[in-house]
Amino acid sequence: MRILEQLALFTTFDAVAVAFALASWAVLAVLIESESLKRPSVTVLMIEYRRDWMKEFITREPRIFDAAILANLRNGTNFLASASMIALGGLLALIGNTERLLGVAEDFTLAGQPALVVEVRLMLVGFFLLYAFLKFIWANRLFGYCAVLMSAVPNDTTDPRCMPRAMQAAEVNIRAAFNYNRGLRSLYYSLASLAWLLGPIGLIASITVVSYIVWSRDFASHSRKILLEAED
Repeated sequence: MRILEQLALFTTFDAVAVAFALASWAVLAVLIESESLKRPSVTVLMIEYRRDWMKEFITREPRIFDAAILANLRNGTNFLASASMIALGGLLALIGNTERLLGVAEDFTLAGQPALVVEVRLMLVGFFLLYAFLKFIWANRLFGYCAVLMSAVPNDTTDPRCMPRAMQAAEVNIRAAFNYNRGLRSLYYSLASLAWLLGPIGLIASITVVSYIVWSRDFASHSRKILLEAED
């Protein structure tokens, strides 16, 4: 069966399901990172805490505590970047093994359909995994920049360079956190995208559940309530 004939096996409903997945992912990213919403997300609420961290960093002696925190943040991005790369490698190996793909198809509802159908459906998972990997790598690099900026903050608190450099470190730290969160959300959606193997209805259902989970973590979680109470 030729490629075009195989691609014809995908229906309009499949296209709608994929569009719904990508739109949900993109819209949530905008909402979570928006600083203009009346109901800010946990991600946005943490911005001021990161700035306050760098203000406190100026007068803290010794600064080993701050270095340890930053090292833990970098370790987290390293771990998830490695996990994303391993998952992506495994997925590419699976896509390249037609016989194994057909075995997977028999376990779901795709029996009798060509391997190309399964390959294309797994490519959506690969897209989210690749995006997550790139974001984790960039977050790790930004945390590295933040470490350098923090090291450049003078020990003399009367030095006029102290506050500007600390605020530079804070802003880079904030950008690193945003990229880390983007990678984390993509991992959620990569798992949800596996449900496309069950068909478009399965994809829409899983994306809806994951979107609610991601939304609730930032807008309806207990941690958000704690942050708001702390501000009061």
